[in-house]
Amino acid sequence: MFRTPLTLFRTLAIAEAISWTLLIGGLVLRATADLPVAVSIGGGIHGFVFLAYGATAVLVALNQRWGFGPAAIAVVSAVIPYATVPTEIWLHRTGRLRGGWRRDQTDDPRDRRPIDRLLRFFLRRPAVLALALAAAVALVFVVLLVVGPPGGKG
Repeated sequence: MFRTPLTLFRTLAIAEAISWTLLIGGLVLRATADLPVAVSIGGGIHGFVFLAYGATAVLVALNQRWGFGPAAIAVVSAVIPYATVPTEIWLHRTGRLRGGWRRDQTDDPRDRRPIDRLLRFFLRRPAVLALALAAAVALVFVVLLVVGPPGGKG
């Protein structure tokens, strides 16, 4: 399903935009129908997808060897409602999502860096990579749930 960085990044960018709709819909329902549970549900889904998108943006940035600027824009775009979709379009149009997963070492000297070797290790084992990313996202999600929202529950 995610044979290329483009398909994975595009899927998560769209999912992040949809999760914004769920969160905003929950806020509207809380304000108009006195349903605070709607924010809990929409916010929970949005939070998890937000973290998954961030992890995906970092993974794709490493694979595609983006500089700090494009990687930061990709990650930060999740903070602005619906900005992940135009970000994906921009990254695609500028060729930053072109190509496949870098599973094999090449003559490029950057392929000898520890981060690139680790990336190739996980890319050759997609199930392990998926489990590791899911576990990391779930762990951060649970920690953030325990810590609570900014400003308290209030």
